[in-house]
Amino acid sequence: MGYHDAYMLRKRLIGILAALAFIMLTGTGGYVAIEGWAPLDALYMTVITLSSVGFMEVHDLSDKGRVFTMALILCGSGVLIYGISIITAFIVEGELTDVLRRRKMQKRIDRLEGHYIVCGADQTGRYVIDELLRTQKKFSVIDRDAAKIRELLSRDILCVEGDATHDAVLLNAGIQRAVGFVTALHSDAENLFTVITARRLNPGLRIISKAVDEESVQKIRSVGADSVVMPNFIGGLRMVSEMIRPSVVNFLDVMLRVKDRTVRVEEIALADASPFAGRKLGETGALGVEGVTVVALTDKEGVSYHFNPPHSRVLTGGDILIVMGDVERINGLRLKAQSPS
Repeated sequence: MGYHDAYMLRKRLIGILAALAFIMLTGTGGYVAIEGWAPLDALYMTVITLSSVGFMEVHDLSDKGRVFTMALILCGSGVLIYGISIITAFIVEGELTDVLRRRKMQKRIDRLEGHYIVCGADQTGRYVIDELLRTQKKFSVIDRDAAKIRELLSRDILCVEGDATHDAVLLNAGIQRAVGFVTALHSDAENLFTVITARRLNPGLRIISKAVDEESVQKIRSVGADSVVMPNFIGGLRMVSEMIRPSVVNFLDVMLRVKDRTVRVEEIALADASPFAGRKLGETGALGVEGVTVVALTDKEGVSYHFNPPHSRVLTGGDILIVMGDVERINGLRLKAQSPS
């Protein structure tokens, strides 16, 4: 159920409740005006009349009172039956369960901090989601397709149904607390507007956007994307690599698709308060972690890379270690490197 559907549902339920309240007030006011009863007696008569419980009349009715009662039964019972049917359908068709599940999921999203947001769960977006799952990252997904949202819900993936160009949808996905944002929507125009909205809501966010046409790359960058990826360009490079360096490609495929563990190239950023800062690389223990290889060292600007850095290299705050290995072991090393000394 998307935001439009939820709005329409709330509107229907509010309409039903308003109609019931109107009937109750009309019945109570009618008995007070016609029969001169006290408000409590009039309200009681209205309730037992609409509920058809068969209790005796509170007081004897005049002819006008009987005519009013018949009209109240016809109109009020119709509204009551309609309201009960709507609520019953709401429960039987599973919409209540769906609403409760989404509300529970929204509470989980509201607790996310330092997470990633993926816009679009089709084609490119599916691979982004799978990779974030395999590398054990916290993330939420936005998509306007109800069928894709149901699929994500069945996998217990945090998701929001709606248009990613709308502020409310991005806010529900936790954009103000996110650190990364990927938009992989169908068209370049959608991605461009999503980048604009995301950048405005979170100026410090790292934004990666998909682009189909080459001429869109600069436009998307100019409105706030940190990087723009063209799937067709990446696909072309992959095809050439398969041709001229098949062993390298095979190695990368094995690394990406091994089933018993997840092997990746990751980065570990060192803060000024890191226990690694001010120490030689060889003294930190990073080089001795089984299943993890320190490939290179760079700074936060990424201007230059020092491949296979020596044991004697003194680390400083702002350095970034590029490591390759098992994700579980890399996460353990990251925790050790980023914990305040």
